[in-house]
Amino acid sequence: MGIRAAIMSGIGLAVLAALPASAMDAKIYPYHASANYCPSGLQPISIDGVICCGTPNQSISYQQALAHPHVTRVKKVHYKKSARRMVCPVGEKGCYYE
Repeated sequence: MGIRAAIMSGIGLAVLAALPASAMDAKIYPYHASANYCPSGLQPISIDGVICCGTPNQSISYQQALAHPHVTRVKKVHYKKSARRMVCPVGEKGCYYE
C-alpha cells in the first residue's frame, strides 16, 4: 500500500500544480472514500470530477451540491385534462371532438 499511496499523492500534487491561478479559486469538494491514501494533512478531494489529494474549500461533497436543495418540499404540479367528447349530430355526416 505504500507504493500506491505514493503514486496517488504524486498524481494529486501534480494535478494541483498544473492548475492555472484562476482555477485555484475553483470549488474543491471533499471526496468521501472508504480509505485515505493521501499523505498526512491531506484528504481525498474532487476537482471537476478528478479525484486527488488536497484540502477542500467547500464543506459539502460534490454529490450533495448536485442534489436538489428541498427534495421533501417539492410539490408536483398536476394539470387536469379536460375530457374531450365525440359529437355525432343526427342527420350530419361525420363526427367531431368537442
